[in-house]
Amino acid sequence: MIAHLRKDIKSRVLNGHPWIYENEIESVESGVKEGDILSVFFGKNFIGKGYYNPNSVIRIRILTRKNEEINKDFFYKKILKAYEYRRSLFPGSNTYRLVFAESDGLPGLVVDRFDDYVIFQINTLGIYEHKDDIIESIVKILNPKGIYEKDDERSAQKEKFVPYQGWVYANGPELIEFAIEGVKFICDVQGQKTGFFLDQRINAQNIAKYASNKKVLDAFAYTGNFGIHSLKGGAKFVTFIDYSERALKILEETLKLNKFSADRYELVNANTFDYLRVLDDTSRYYDITVIDPPSLAKSRDSKANAIKGYKELNLRAMKITRSGGYLCTSSCTQIVYEEDFRKIIFEAAQDTGKKLTVVYRGMQSPDHPLIYNIFETEYLKHYFIRVENLEEF
Repeated sequence: MIAHLRKDIKSRVLNGHPWIYENEIESVESGVKEGDILSVFFGKNFIGKGYYNPNSVIRIRILTRKNEEINKDFFYKKILKAYEYRRSLFPGSNTYRLVFAESDGLPGLVVDRFDDYVIFQINTLGIYEHKDDIIESIVKILNPKGIYEKDDERSAQKEKFVPYQGWVYANGPELIEFAIEGVKFICDVQGQKTGFFLDQRINAQNIAKYASNKKVLDAFAYTGNFGIHSLKGGAKFVTFIDYSERALKILEETLKLNKFSADRYELVNANTFDYLRVLDDTSRYYDITVIDPPSLAKSRDSKANAIKGYKELNLRAMKITRSGGYLCTSSCTQIVYEEDFRKIIFEAAQDTGKKLTVVYRGMQSPDHPLIYNIFETEYLKHYFIRVENLEEF
């Protein structure tokens, strides 16, 4: 089966981007079905092979630039390559993002490893059609105790496949205990995404360097990644805020696993936006304030509201951070770009009369590879900033 691209397409596809939109296609061979593999040509030049879905705005997603068969061996080699790269990044660790979709040449597939267990998510029909080959490859490479499938329902609806959630190889617990460099955590298979945000791995470890004897606020705590690393770094006290009662109950179990004394932390079930206002109104201050919200925009239509949300969060966080303390702030909203986020932080500083000094600038953990040819693979912005009152400068 063959597809031909239009002669006037942008160089994006020719330079390595795997997405081909409807308006970039000149013709598709008759008889092509949803999920079929196509050979893609630009004029007489072979571009690559990818899967086709007429239900998606992205009609074709390229899997390979080689003229090779897309079969069980193909997926095994792709996942093995991803595995070997993660081993080089985190030698001795069995916890990491094994496959990061487009970054690993497998658009539509996310695979996370938590020690002896694997959780994967399918976001496209083309990957769904090869699910059995993917599971078999993971088993062959990792020999896990269990593999859990947790498909994205929103994506499944758009792509026209039936999402599944459950164990697809062997079995396992609902709450998976694992460790990152000696710090214990719990992945909730019923939780957000794959159950734990591994993309903040390095940024969360960084906070421990500055946490000794500090009072820390971990807002949008979820699994408590930043707050737990703060406690490991010697924080005097940590306040964890999250709107989910289930997340806080699991977080409490995580704190017990790490043997932290109960007088060193508190768990607050609240809306973070509202609680930050309460803290400001009651003049409660922290040495380190962590702001790590979920994505605030799923589409460009909601970008303006997302920017307003980030502005409010960072403004209020600065107001409750002691002069000389630190703001640890992140955005995982892909369409809020680096320059947008810097501007948000700067404007919040202007409005609160703060001087900001960047101590550490982070991004997503390297097991979530940023590919310069694929703009969308860059999404996580992170700053660790010293906050001082401007009049003291």
